[in-house]
Amino acid sequence: MRPDPAVLLDVSRLISRLGGGPATGIDRVEAEWLAHLQDRPHLLLCRVRRGQLLLPPRAGAAILRWLGGALDDLPPPDLLDRLRGRHTLPARAEAALRRMALARTGREGRGLGRAVQAHLGQAAYLNVGHANLQPGLLRSLRPLPRAVLIHDTIPLDHPEFTRAAQAEKFRARLAAALEQAELILTVSQATRADVLRWRERLGLPDGAPVVAAPIGTRLAAPGAAGLPPGLDLSRPFFVTLGTIEPRKNHALLLEAWQMLERRPDPPQLFIIGRRGWENREVFARLDRLPSGGPVRELSDLDDGAVAALIGRSHALLMPSRAEGFGLPLTEAAGRGIPVLATPLPAAREMLGDYATWLSPDAPADWAAAVARLADAPALRLPALAVPDWETHFAAFYAGLSQTLHHPPVTAM
Repeated sequence: MRPDPAVLLDVSRLISRLGGGPATGIDRVEAEWLAHLQDRPHLLLCRVRRGQLLLPPRAGAAILRWLGGALDDLPPPDLLDRLRGRHTLPARAEAALRRMALARTGREGRGLGRAVQAHLGQAAYLNVGHANLQPGLLRSLRPLPRAVLIHDTIPLDHPEFTRAAQAEKFRARLAAALEQAELILTVSQATRADVLRWRERLGLPDGAPVVAAPIGTRLAAPGAAGLPPGLDLSRPFFVTLGTIEPRKNHALLLEAWQMLERRPDPPQLFIIGRRGWENREVFARLDRLPSGGPVRELSDLDDGAVAALIGRSHALLMPSRAEGFGLPLTEAAGRGIPVLATPLPAAREMLGDYATWLSPDAPADWAAAVARLADAPALRLPALAVPDWETHFAAFYAGLSQTLHHPPVTAM
């Protein structure tokens, strides 16, 4: 049995997101890979303001400490960053990483492939964060095999749900990955189908294999200490979890709760997540919520507090209009918590018949389903067997092994 190959992990997203609030789903994937590699041969790559840094394993241990909140050992930003008023945590992290770097290059990373081989021997580049996917960098990493994890194609399928210009940026990143990587991973079979569809639509030749490698679900231990004061957990409550952005369809839940508030004792809705973008009307409605009302917006909760709320809720609600995976779904189902959700392909793939499937355009149906659950004692289902991280890691290594011994033809 061949040993798993060494990995050059791109951690550009984690560094750029330091201090940016609770981790997103993509942040968590990059962090899981970083933790997984701690006892395996690896190096790290990070895009910084002035180029690329090739980093030793000890940089990964430092990054994991920073993610855990141990920020006191971060130095001040470099002089140039200070002169430009850049005093953020990412700037401080970049200063620390520059001191550890094995090599530094420009943005396109010329010579990186040879530098990695000099320090590590044969290794595979892995990008799981959608950041730093530049055609020039991917070319510079040859002759290393290159693997990229695609989380979704939402910016192309639903540009109305993304920031201005995001669709074109994502198109360029996806094309670069499809043209140059030796292995494409996806977080679900549904996303795999989307990637294959877009490869054809973009007129790109068949090249790297596209392999579904569902991401794992790590169930955090509940921790009530992180809950904000004033929450009444003795009354029925429901939770929805995720960035407050248009595709998450919080507007439907607010409409459903307007109907539920006609009841003598309406159930509670806890909206867990930070405010995102392009959602002015929903933000205005949230700003008008009465103090002490049944709907409450909760941001910046730690993992333990989120786990405590999910675990004591009557159900998790997810009326999304688009998802590549839907991590909150498996976090709830893995605990035996009922789920009401939109029947998106990725969601149905993960939950099957576990969830109650409802239209994203029918607030009355959601209100009725919530009322039925609220009127009964909290229902607990047999916990669903959800994807684990070891299976995800194994899918990468298996796909990479197949690629190394039967390499596809890729663009130069």
